[in-house]
Amino acid sequence: MEKWTPKHEAPEPLEGPVVSTVVGGTILWFVLFLAQLPFYGWFADRGHTWWVWTPLAGAALGLIGIWYVRGREAAIRRHADRAEAKDAAGAEAADGALGGTSTEADRTA
Repeated sequence: MEKWTPKHEAPEPLEGPVVSTVVGGTILWFVLFLAQLPFYGWFADRGHTWWVWTPLAGAALGLIGIWYVRGREAAIRRHADRAEAKDAAGAEAADGALGGTSTEADRTA
C-alpha cells in the first residue's frame, strides 16, 4: 500500500561550520565531565556513576568526530579544487581549439 502523503524531493543538505560545531560540542562534553568529577562520591553513593562517565564518553566520541569532519572538509575542498582545475583546463583547451586570442607575447612569456 502506498502512503497518501504527496512525494516531495529531498531538500539540499545544510552546510555550515561543521568542524567548529563538533569541536564546540566536544568541549562542552568534556566540561560537563570536569564539572561532575568533584561530585563522584555523591554519584557513587546513589549508584549513578554512569552520570560521570557519560560526558567523558561523549568527549571521546567527539574526538573521533573531529577527526572525521576535518577529513571530510579536506576531501570536499580537494574535490572542489580538482573540479575548478579541470574546468580551467577545459576552458584553455576550448580557447586553443577555437584559435584563441593569445598574442605572440603571451606565448613567449
